Amino acid sequence: MSAPAPSSLVVVEAEPLPRQEEVLTDAALAFVAELHRRFTPRRDELLARRAERRAEIARTSSLGFLPETAAIRADESWKVAPAPAALNDRRVEITGPTDRKMTINALNSGAKVWLADFEDASAPTWENVVLGQVNLIDAYTRNIDFTDPRSGKSYALKPAAELATVVMRPRGWHLEERHLTVEGRPVPGALVDFGLYFFHNAQRLIDLGKGPYFYLPKTESHLEARLWNDIFVFAQDYVGIPQGTVRATVLIETITAAYEMEEILYELRDHAAGLNAGRWDYLFSIVKNFRDGGAKFVLPDRNAVTMTAPFMRAYTELLVRTCHKRGAHAIGGMAAFIPSRKDAEVNKVAFEKVKADKDREAGDGFDGSWVAHPDLVPIAMASFDAVLGDKPNQKDRLREDVHVEGPELIDIASLDAHPTYDGLRNAVQVGIRYIEAWLRGLGAVAIFNLMEDAATAEISRSQIWQWINAEVVFENGRKATPELAREVAAEELAAIRAEIGDEAFAAGKWQQAHDLLLHVSLDADYADFLTLPAYDQLVG
Repeated sequence: MSAPAPSSLVVVEAEPLPRQEEVLTDAALAFVAELHRRFTPRRDELLARRAERRAEIARTSSLGFLPETAAIRADESWKVAPAPAALNDRRVEITGPTDRKMTINALNSGAKVWLADFEDASAPTWENVVLGQVNLIDAYTRNIDFTDPRSGKSYALKPAAELATVVMRPRGWHLEERHLTVEGRPVPGALVDFGLYFFHNAQRLIDLGKGPYFYLPKTESHLEARLWNDIFVFAQDYVGIPQGTVRATVLIETITAAYEMEEILYELRDHAAGLNAGRWDYLFSIVKNFRDGGAKFVLPDRNAVTMTAPFMRAYTELLVRTCHKRGAHAIGGMAAFIPSRKDAEVNKVAFEKVKADKDREAGDGFDGSWVAHPDLVPIAMASFDAVLGDKPNQKDRLREDVHVEGPELIDIASLDAHPTYDGLRNAVQVGIRYIEAWLRGLGAVAIFNLMEDAATAEISRSQIWQWINAEVVFENGRKATPELAREVAAEELAAIRAEIGDEAFAAGKWQQAHDLLLHVSLDADYADFLTLPAYDQLVG
């Protein structure tokens, strides 16, 4: 390992946490500071490029495959590196934040992979950022247990052979970490999360027969993938582990990235593990990029846009085709249902929908898929077992029947559904409830029997904004206006107060959440990410 240079990295405005000194060592902070010095300027350039590209989409209302990278797409010879043994079978993956109870339950869940989330399922309080790292270190050293203070139930890890493989998701490039600065400037949250985790665990994971594996969120171009690849190369040399030990799965959750899937795999080819197909962030990205595009880009209620919608099907089929053509894993979307302990009929209906969704993904050629709750692991596992049998994946299924043209990915008008008044009300309900929990430090929140994360709030507020600016008229004759949004939000806030009582209402952050939702939904200047103004209000 390289001798750490003196670090100019400073911890600011943070209450000391138990055991934070185990994470924020001088050597680890020196590594993060070096990452910041070398790579933050390029990150800044790429964020500026995002804005330039958005302006171009606003001008043209179009997107296409890049002519300048046509040779990469046409070259049949290149493949990504073969999957390591620990990532070869990914038929079911569970997602969730890195609090202590979730860490144990996710590792014990029976899923092949746990997406340990420092991004959309984690509100980035200093406690969540630092203690999440502590929990993962404790898991790898088997020094983790948990007793629920309310129920008294104890949790401990199963034998090592039964534990899920961890794939860690750092924050997106747009987010800063205000508690760590270099020369007065916050370090990007992505570099903090990646740097601390990699520095402390890379060799430890190798010793366990695994490795430092990552999910890369919010990627918008192959140039952003190239930046991550350069970070991986530098980091592996810095700690003295072989090149290619790091593996990354990229979430194709932006519309621009959907046009660059092959290029993204190419840039990461020595470190690439696969691509993942999401829904809420992907729809949020479509609204964000095509918000000036007129009626043909207006999305209906989010729940009406399933993965079988023509433009979503084009996206998922192209993803499977691309991954298998290049030897990478194709990972499907989230089953977000949270089983009810009280209503067996609700569970029965939901489990049937989950099964149908996972059957479709396995039948389409995906190598695995996501669930949000341990009770869904056996359902998803059965769907993939039925197709895979004893095979670890179906990358040999090349899907050469798939031919997707650029316009198909943004053919929103092909969907025979329209915004509804109930859809507006649901967006307001879910938006307020999610933001309130996020402001209290909770990033994964059960709302109406679904596990929601920040992507839910993003699509909710984006739809409110889009419908108002497109002057949508709902089926009941009411027009989407700022006044209607305020009226519905006031009604929902009053309903929440009646539901939970005055005392609990006063103890929460409900008014603050209501105000923030309306701010980002009604402001003429569309905020690139809800989490940016929300972070300014996040305590801790």
